[in-house]
Amino acid sequence: MIFGKHVNKYYMRYFALLLFGLLSLITVDYFQLEIPKIYKALLLGINTGYIDEAGTVEFNLDTLLDKICAPIFIVMIAMIIGRFLWRVCFFGASVRTEKNLRKEMFEHACKLSQNYYQVNRVGNLMALFTNDLETVEECFGWGLMMFLDAILLGGLSLYNMLKVQPLLTLFCLIPMVFLLFIGVILNKYMMKKWDYRQQVYSEISDFSQESFSGIAVIKAFVKEAKELWNFNKLNDKNETANVDFVKMAMLLRVSVTLFVESVICVILGVGGYLVYKGDILAESLLEFIGYFTAIVWPIMAISELVDMHSRGKTSLNRISELLDAKVDVKDEYGAEDIGEVAGRIEFKNLTFRYPAGNRDVLKNVSFTVEAGERVGLVGRIGAGKTTVADLILRVYNVKRGCLFIDGKDVNDVTIESLRRNVAYVPQDNFLFSDTIEENISFASEVDTEKVMAAAENACVARDIEEFTDGYKTVLGERGVTVSGGQKQRISMARAFMKNAAILIMDDSVSAVDTETEKTILDNLERNRKNKTTILIAHRISTVENMDKIIFLKHGEVADVGTHKELLARCPDYANIVALQKLEEKEDA
Repeated sequence: MIFGKHVNKYYMRYFALLLFGLLSLITVDYFQLEIPKIYKALLLGINTGYIDEAGTVEFNLDTLLDKICAPIFIVMIAMIIGRFLWRVCFFGASVRTEKNLRKEMFEHACKLSQNYYQVNRVGNLMALFTNDLETVEECFGWGLMMFLDAILLGGLSLYNMLKVQPLLTLFCLIPMVFLLFIGVILNKYMMKKWDYRQQVYSEISDFSQESFSGIAVIKAFVKEAKELWNFNKLNDKNETANVDFVKMAMLLRVSVTLFVESVICVILGVGGYLVYKGDILAESLLEFIGYFTAIVWPIMAISELVDMHSRGKTSLNRISELLDAKVDVKDEYGAEDIGEVAGRIEFKNLTFRYPAGNRDVLKNVSFTVEAGERVGLVGRIGAGKTTVADLILRVYNVKRGCLFIDGKDVNDVTIESLRRNVAYVPQDNFLFSDTIEENISFASEVDTEKVMAAAENACVARDIEEFTDGYKTVLGERGVTVSGGQKQRISMARAFMKNAAILIMDDSVSAVDTETEKTILDNLERNRKNKTTILIAHRISTVENMDKIIFLKHGEVADVGTHKELLARCPDYANIVALQKLEEKEDA
């Protein structure tokens, strides 16, 4: 059984199901404790000829069938049905809880900012959605059942044992006090061991994921042996953590077994002596042993619960860290849907520093992109070009009064409505493990004609048609089955198909030849009339025909103008142009 603010609500949501499971469990426990009484009656009948101590009901074939066999059959049927029902109820509720909790985790993870994923690694997050969530689900269903069964069956068995022989029951309870004491102590250590185990599992999961993603680099540099050595270190660490936890868990279970066996010795020794003295009948001692046999499960359940609670509480704490993570990039109070935009973008003295950074990436940036303009954004590496794109998309928070879309402060509009009006081609072109058609139409409904038109505009249609399955070709993870240039152009096609009022392309033609680049730019000019296009590039040739070019230097706007204007008045820009022309001549 496990409690926490993120799981308590599910006890209420599935209260009816859990209540029905509890009633089924009570039924099973009640009928289970009828078995020792039936055994006592049978032994009395064999030894005395009567099935009750008063000697009023004679033991014969009819009595055997009516008072012994029939009740046993009824008990069996009731227990079979009851056990089936409580399993359906408890485990059904736990599976539903796992499903809803996983959905809640994923929804919250989608809301978290990019900064969160820069701090928390993928392997750790995957461990939350697999091992930790399964542990919580186990505690919710199986743990709740064991807790209730331990109370019900243990309480009823103890009550019946007291009725049969109070003194013998008292002797049996003494070892149980020591068992409870040991369980409380070991629980604290087991929680620490499980937390460490999960951390190590996260490390090995993250390492594996990273290695598989970069397998091409590993092979290219012939570093398989090094990666295997690093993996073995983590694997050994994982083994040690698992063994340490299992040792602690086994110590608890061995302790439980020791005390249970010691109680059986007490029953046989003290009970036998009481039978010898005539204080209790041998048949009653058999009945007492039957009740104790029933109470052994609740005793064993205590050790299981201690083990399970330590794992479940630790896992729930880890999950709670994700669910309690602050959504730092979100709509401000009163933010409204921006609707359809014309595409005017204005930066006003915007200064920006990354949340974990120690310096300003952008400094007093001011420029305006009019609706329908084609604008180039250039500068050396680290000048802040990608940061400008991230801020337009509200990937990070922006100070009020510094960034406007169609004259509206981006803080006054919802993030969803803003991003709905922007199509984006990032530097790291990401493709999903799906068909090419689904990847291109990711931002909208699948329309074969529009998909083909977008692919044509991105100059990737011919490449796609050469694949055996064409647009139905399923790409590998992160698009590994296509070349870098093809991946880049498929990403462009996805953005083209969205046909948004604002298109941002971040160094998106770097992997194509100059002829293909020219064709793509011509297609852009033809198909995006009266729509805003921002083209971030390193090659000046990519943006020289834009309506205007914004030149960034060290996070500041060095100059804004056409290609000719910047050549004439911006020495840094002219220097970059000269260097690139020299490189082109050398390549030629």
